[in-house]
Amino acid sequence: MNIVTLLPFIVLIGAMFLMTRSAKKKQQEAAQMRDQMQPGTGVRTIGGMYATVKEIRDDAVLLEVAPGVHALYAKNAVGAVLEPEEYERIVNGDPVDLESDDDPIVPDDASALTEGDDEAVTGGRIDLGKSPAADADRAHTDRADADHDDDEETDVPAAADRKADAVADDETDGGKDAGRRGGSDAE
Repeated sequence: MNIVTLLPFIVLIGAMFLMTRSAKKKQQEAAQMRDQMQPGTGVRTIGGMYATVKEIRDDAVLLEVAPGVHALYAKNAVGAVLEPEEYERIVNGDPVDLESDDDPIVPDDASALTEGDDEAVTGGRIDLGKSPAADADRAHTDRADADHDDDEETDVPAAADRKADAVADDETDGGKDAGRRGGSDAE
């Protein structure tokens, strides 16, 4: 066999190997994280609920979801084991230090963001790339569309006239087809 024909299969097998390897690695990391659980540790479930570990069993964990309220969860339902400081901050709502110099300052209104951008503003109006020539062209196009719509409206009466002519022709036939079409007046 030629190596060129085997190359796609080799690439496919290599990709499958890498994907299974990364999945196994993630499973091992999750197992190590769950092994860090001790009674009193704060955890977040995969559903997003924060709780404190009360008891660890073989395949399950007893969690205290509120003071005095306990629930039994599978170990796989624990999404993350949290550091004590992070758990206390999230559960007790400790205020975050807002005096940090690293945080950007957000103004109360958007006018502070546009000060000094006078290039785009002309005469108190913002230039959106429109010109009087473009407006005139748009008005001409709108008039042409309106004229075209008027032409279509005149086609409807013309169709009605053709239908009336067909009825008149039937009446001149002496009503021969009247019985077949549902008994129209033929006199």
